[in-house]
Amino acid sequence: MQNLYIEVSSLDERTVEQYLLTEEVMMEHAAMGMKKIIRDRFPLHTSILIVCGSGNNGADGLALGRLLAHEYHVRIHLPFGAHSPLCTLQYNRLTKLGIDPTSLPDNTDVVVDALFGSGLSRPLDTESQKIVESLNIFDGFKIACDIPSGLHSDGTLDTYTFKAHLTVTMGALKRGLFSDAAKEVVGEIVVADLGVHRSYYEIPSLWHLLEEGDLHLPLRTIASAHKGTYGHLALVCGEKVGAAVIAGSAAHRFGAGLVTLISNENVHIPYDLMQSHSLPMTTTAIALGMGLGVEFCDKELSKLLENSYPMVLDADIFTHSMFSDLLQRPNIVLTPHPKEFTQILRVCGIADIDVATLQNNRFFYVEQFCTTYPNAVLVLKGANVIIGHKDEFFINPHGTVALAKGGSGDVLSGLIGALLAQGYDPLTSAIQGSLAHALASQKFSKNNYALTPFDLIESITTL
Repeated sequence: MQNLYIEVSSLDERTVEQYLLTEEVMMEHAAMGMKKIIRDRFPLHTSILIVCGSGNNGADGLALGRLLAHEYHVRIHLPFGAHSPLCTLQYNRLTKLGIDPTSLPDNTDVVVDALFGSGLSRPLDTESQKIVESLNIFDGFKIACDIPSGLHSDGTLDTYTFKAHLTVTMGALKRGLFSDAAKEVVGEIVVADLGVHRSYYEIPSLWHLLEEGDLHLPLRTIASAHKGTYGHLALVCGEKVGAAVIAGSAAHRFGAGLVTLISNENVHIPYDLMQSHSLPMTTTAIALGMGLGVEFCDKELSKLLENSYPMVLDADIFTHSMFSDLLQRPNIVLTPHPKEFTQILRVCGIADIDVATLQNNRFFYVEQFCTTYPNAVLVLKGANVIIGHKDEFFINPHGTVALAKGGSGDVLSGLIGALLAQGYDPLTSAIQGSLAHALASQKFSKNNYALTPFDLIESITTL
């Protein structure tokens, strides 16, 4: 798990004050970090174009050009000149080596975007947009210095944004690199140190990036265990039976000792799942909403929910008249997709917005909801899943586009429900269920359009 930061200028200032470094020393280390990455990935004498802005991000690029000059075919494009003191210094150092800025070439093996860093706070002007558009046309491998030009700190994209294969971000991870929109442009993300190890540079953060190593499977260690040891998930099976079957199958595969679908009528279900018309006495958690429809009247649902079991809520329950009351319960996990979350925000009186507005402000509205409902754990689905509880937030970036298929969300609800049933707390259930869901999608080896919910469930067994 790594820290994420809304901004890092305060971390830079703290590093200067506490460790007696200077901006120039930090810049040299940033350039050295990028040089090492390039040396590790590209053979000597590769052609490298570095496009530099007039501020300190451009200065990073100029310093990189100086460090690479002897071993690579380096060309520098400096469309706006050098304005900041450090950019001017780095420019003068580079020209002492006999390297002068050039126009854009027709092509190159590697393109380094050092136009604008994470401090960009305005839309790109017309000339900058044209430059970025030209760079995106190059066939070469594309590297962004700190953050792709056109990607703003809040994670939104400009009209034209540099599309990197690799982003080398400086000092620490920026939260804006992990918006849904950013996933289209950042590529692989690595961090370059700035003269001190990240453990010295960073301070505690409320936002975190989940890593593959954070996954802890519900492996069984009790030799004398029986099925009751691992809980009993009661899953309300409504109008769309298939959604409940998918969620129930996922829960059974992820360790729930027993899974019962609660239905009004007898329905055809897999043999390894059970069926009942009432809540089993041994229930330890409830899953509600997936495929619910209008099968149950309010009175029937109220009777099912006269208890304090932990719950995972999804899909149709978010538009149900009972939802506002459910939000007052402790130990609940909500798993909406963006459109469902806009409905939740309206019901809660937090905001009346459309999906596009939400997607441009995902971080903000997650924080707003979790502040308003501190008992709930929110799992906002998307290209990069956001998990929030009270004032602590986690981003899961590991999912793939293969998950863009009906039924994938039902699998996620089943995984979380399985962990709740086994006694995990809601936040742990949300984090571990989401990680397992995302990493299982990576293991699917066939064409990414072909993943089915049951392929995903099968992949869960081999994590």
